Parts: sequence; C-alpha cells; structure tokens
Amino acid sequence: MSSVERKAKHGVYAASITAIDPSSGQPSGKRLIEHSQWLMSQGMTGVAPLGTTGEGNSLPLSFRLSVPGLFRDAGFSSDKVIFGTGSCSVGDATAATRAVIDAGFTNALVLPPFYYKNASEDGVFAYFDQLIDGVGTDSLRIYLYHFPQLSMTPITVSLIQRLKKHFGPMIAGLKDSSGDFKGTLDFVAAADEFDVFSGSEAFLIEGLSKGCVGSISATSNASAALTAKTFNAKGSAEAEALQETLTTVRAVIAKYPLSAALKQIEAWRREDDSWRSVFPPGTLLSESQKSELKSALEALEPGASVLKNSLAA
Repeated sequence: MSSVERKAKHGVYAASITAIDPSSGQPSGKRLIEHSQWLMSQGMTGVAPLGTTGEGNSLPLSFRLSVPGLFRDAGFSSDKVIFGTGSCSVGDATAATRAVIDAGFTNALVLPPFYYKNASEDGVFAYFDQLIDGVGTDSLRIYLYHFPQLSMTPITVSLIQRLKKHFGPMIAGLKDSSGDFKGTLDFVAAADEFDVFSGSEAFLIEGLSKGCVGSISATSNASAALTAKTFNAKGSAEAEALQETLTTVRAVIAKYPLSAALKQIEAWRREDDSWRSVFPPGTLLSESQKSELKSALEALEPGASVLKNSLAA
C-alpha cells in the first residue's frame, strides 16, 4: 500500500450518527453499519464514524474498539473511512487508534486532549507523540480535529508544522469544525501534503476552489445525496445553485441540538422512532422543536431531498 493509498480519498464524508439498540439501550454496531452503507449509497465519498456527531466521547471504549472490525467485515474500503479516536486519555486514544490499524484501516480523526484547559503546545505535541509511538506503525494517517468551541484546545498552525516535521506523512490532514473559513485557509497553507477538510459543507465549493479537499460534516447525514451532487458539480454552471440549497439545509438543521436533530431526521426517513435516542447528556428534541424542524425541512423539498430515501434528482 502506497503512502497515497493509505490516506483518505478527497471528497465528502458524513460524520455518521450512532444508533442506539432499543432493547438494550446500548450503541448498535449493526445500525451504524447500515446507516453508513446508506450514506455511501447516496453518493458520499466516505464516512467518519465515532466523531462528535456520532457522540463518540459518550460511547463506551469497548464499543469504540469494536467498530473498525465491523466496518472491515462489512467490506468498507480503507481509504473511505476516517474513524474518530480522540480521547482525554492518550492511552484510550492509542487503544482506539490501534484498533483501526488492527482492522486493516489507516485513517484516524483525533481530537487533542480536551479536559485540561490552556494546554501548552508542548503538552499537545506530547499527546500526539505518545499516541503515534504507542500505535507503532508508519501506516497510520492522522487527521487532526480542530473544534475549539467544544475541545477548548485548538490546533494551531505552528503545531501542525511541528508535527509534520517530526512525523511526515503520518500527519495527513485536518478537519476544521471551527466555522472560521479564513482560519481554514490558514491551515491549507500550513504545510505541504496536508489535506484540509472543512467541517461545514456550507464552504464546500469555495473551499475546493481554495485548496480544501472536501468536507467532513454532520449535516451530511441528512443531505448526503445533495452534498455528493454538489461536490461532483464543482466547476460546473450548477455548482453555485446546489451550494446555495446545501447551505440552506445546513442552516435549518444547525438551529437545533445537532445529534438529536439528525437522529430525528433519520427516524422520520425510516419511519422508526427508535432512531431518535441520544446518549446522555444529550436530550431528545422537544415536541415544538420537532414540529418546527419538520416544517422547515418540508419547505425545502424536493431539491434538498432531506426526508427521502432516494438520490437527489
């Protein structure tokens, strides 16, 4: 496997939601695989399970360790899955990342350690240093996860450059969920052979024109077909119109608690309310939130294809 083949393909990834088994109340690997397969059937380049939208840091480590093997057994290609493996504990992050490698995958999306605030750059560097050493293979490809609103531990340009200098191709790229597009472009310019994915598909077309390689997005769970169609339209006359619709879909959903809203949308799509369940400390949408969200999404159809099973026309 070449260095290029180990990296995630450029394109659009859905940050997959994690379903709960209605009988046990535990995360369901079977349903996670089914949902990820559906996302791929809608034209997505790949999936990113166990991230923020997947409620990864609310899941038992035992479940997180089992997920890469489930994706392997389901036949997912290594270059189309990026597993969330970050943790406050470098030991847990190492174990989760090792499980990715052991299952035959290479790509991990890694939050910095996020419990202790005001961590120094030396401290965050040491976290990644120990993780990489603990995993122990140069086939690993790490995508740094910049989400300062939640982690309160930003990834900086200087940290990227330092990590790239020491670990080369193992530091493969970054997901920027800050919502600061100017900052995203700073990351693009930070280093060579460093793939930057926007965390918002609202920036998809402009980002592609300015050096980003795609998006890894929560709301693509609901707008997978439209997201894929917009990505494939880059450079064409219809790209801007598709982008406008895609941005509107994201703005509608972003008004609500994200995992709860996306699971509610999946419940409507499947006509199965068991998909609504979220892990503590998350809570379900209220009845008024459900009504408002559904009305807003129905007003977007048919072009948005959010509540449908079929590909966007």
